[in-house]
Amino acid sequence: MRKPSLPAGVLLGGLLGGALDLLYAFGFAASRGVAPTRLLQTIASGLQGQAAYEGGTASAALGLFSHFAMSLGWAAGFALLASRVGWLRQRPAFAGPLYGIVVFLAMRCVVLPLSAYPHPVGFPPLSTSLDLLSHMFLFGLPIALLVARALRR
Repeated sequence: MRKPSLPAGVLLGGLLGGALDLLYAFGFAASRGVAPTRLLQTIASGLQGQAAYEGGTASAALGLFSHFAMSLGWAAGFALLASRVGWLRQRPAFAGPLYGIVVFLAMRCVVLPLSAYPHPVGFPPLSTSLDLLSHMFLFGLPIALLVARALRR
């Protein structure tokens, strides 16, 4: 099997990590009675604030687009780091979960507070633990594995 180019590795890693993270979020939200459209509007609220909840499917589409745009950005960020720090590409099974922790903390502590997100950012134990695990193994790990493979091309 041919190894992907670096742009393909970033694209595949970002899309796979973003899709797995979103599937987890849909499942967790459904367990709490939250519809997928509402979850996507919550993502869009980082750009639109409270107005995202009145934006219907257009806001949901913006949420979906912005989720994957950020996933691709995080994948490109990992590629940039891994191209300069050898152990990240040599040990992606270790580096990916660590990168997932970095992404989780950056999103919760920097991105959301600086965005138009209209809710207080909290750390309730159950949802925080599950979200952290999701970022480690469903987001960071696929990105690291696919990007590292492309970098070893």
